[in-house]
Amino acid sequence: MANIEVKNTSGKKVEDLELAPAVFDIEPNVPVMHQVVRAQRAGWRQGTHSTRTRGQVRGGGKKPWRQKGTGHARQGTIRAPQWMGGGTVFGPHPRSYAFRVNNKEVKLSLRSALSAKLADGELTIVEGFDFEEPKTKDAVAVLKALEIEGRTTVIIADEDVNAYKSFRNLPKVTVLPASAMNTYDFLDNKNLVITVEALKRIEEVLA
Repeated sequence: MANIEVKNTSGKKVEDLELAPAVFDIEPNVPVMHQVVRAQRAGWRQGTHSTRTRGQVRGGGKKPWRQKGTGHARQGTIRAPQWMGGGTVFGPHPRSYAFRVNNKEVKLSLRSALSAKLADGELTIVEGFDFEEPKTKDAVAVLKALEIEGRTTVIIADEDVNAYKSFRNLPKVTVLPASAMNTYDFLDNKNLVITVEALKRIEEVLA
């Protein structure tokens, strides 16, 4: 049975919360997490790199010297790959690096990441952010009260716009709505902060 303290924005304990064991109390599957993170990062690649083949390089239409009798090796164009300024052999061309991962694997990787964060003591549950207006200064004060330092991922409810705007300008903080949760951002940062509302959404989707 997994339990965790719920804190308020002042860093004080509010209550003990029982977490869904199917989400927060499993043996982390490292190979699946690795596969999902690879798929995420591959999907971000633009794949716009390109090189020119010998047929695309400008010039070289004339044979540089006659076929026989010069003492040189025979050449047909100065834009062949062995020439400086010639075409590229087997160079990269525009393509997509994306590959598909099954939905079951994606959910398993999320459960594994959450279980690992809880086991390592890097998970913090917050009652909620009661920001009356977007203010980065208030977001900094909350993290200080929670004694959180370094790279942090903050998961909030989808409709909590003030919290999103308050945290988004902090250089070491990644803030995401619960609907955009992903394995990479769970694992990329040391600390994981989740609001109670976002936690309900996560358990609803993954349990």
